[in-house]
Amino acid sequence: MKLYDVYPLFDIAIEKGKGCKVWDDQGQEYLDLYGGHAVISIGHCHPHYVEMMTNQLNTLGFYSNSVQNPLQRKLAERLGKISGYEDYSLFLVNSGAEANENAMKLASFYNGRTRILSLEKAFHGRTSLAVEVTNNPKIIAPINANGHVTYLPLNNLEAWKPELEKGDVCACIVECIQGVGGIRMVDKAFLQGLRALCDQYNTVLICDEIQCGYGRSGKFFAHQHLDVKPDLITVAKGIGNGFPMSGLLISPKFEAVYGQLGTTFGGNHLACTAALAVIDVMEQENLVDNAREVGDYLIKRLKEENLPHVVDVRGRGLMVGIELDVSYKEIRTRLVKEQHCFTGCSGTNVIRLLPPLCLSKENVDDFIERFKKVL
Repeated sequence: MKLYDVYPLFDIAIEKGKGCKVWDDQGQEYLDLYGGHAVISIGHCHPHYVEMMTNQLNTLGFYSNSVQNPLQRKLAERLGKISGYEDYSLFLVNSGAEANENAMKLASFYNGRTRILSLEKAFHGRTSLAVEVTNNPKIIAPINANGHVTYLPLNNLEAWKPELEKGDVCACIVECIQGVGGIRMVDKAFLQGLRALCDQYNTVLICDEIQCGYGRSGKFFAHQHLDVKPDLITVAKGIGNGFPMSGLLISPKFEAVYGQLGTTFGGNHLACTAALAVIDVMEQENLVDNAREVGDYLIKRLKEENLPHVVDVRGRGLMVGIELDVSYKEIRTRLVKEQHCFTGCSGTNVIRLLPPLCLSKENVDDFIERFKKVL
């Protein structure tokens, strides 16, 4: 059997990592400014993470959600405290798309509606409704194109208002910093206005914090820069530092009903251990503050260097987009092949940086020099 050919791949096999560095099977070291697509939050192979996962694996890897799992309650308490959402509830699942699916399902159970408003250039996942609210027709199969979604422009409240006034909108789903959309940022006036409209028309506000959340923006959630509380918050990627896990933070306005939501693997013992280890390290090493401080330094350096081909630098914390006046393809390839540095990308001309939250200013200086050589 062959692998189904899904992605174009670099001819590189990464076999180990430590902190913000990874090594391939030839022993070549790489600076990792991609974090496995924003997944590596506390750094590769953090010793505390490895120790906790090893101990748990030697104790119990999995049992079903038909019995008590004290690790789930412990995680909910810790996540509530570190995020500032102690009055919310937590539902644990396995992937970002699954978290968004359950958020929209819960919203529809709540108000009985079926319409969703989503941003232009949004990306929310590749499963049924998650892909329908993703603004990319190339990945929406005919079976997913069910007419539930209207895409609307970023930071243009006047375009959203008449849709909400119709009174039939189930939910609005928003990434406060769009990742796949090119590190485009929601502004405070827009999100606060949207919050007020959602309240007025009994519409659920969902913030997708799967890529921009979990400390990456320099606050625990990106929407916290904008002084708004969503009804539902989805998390994944960095929550488990590479172990597949996601979650849905649920406002007290929602009442749990047996049978509405469910999961086989969600919140299993290994996943909860991974998430608890991540919170331990984030607190002990002040990684949210580090993301803000080092992210500010990274953005400042990129803007001050007056680098050729760079026309814009945007983002918050350690979620940064570098817009170019040329295609990113050659530059990103040369960064990997010649300078041994991994980055992400977006659209046709944006280099996307999503490093581990333990990135240092020395790592930033190192990246700038490598980036200069390629440009």
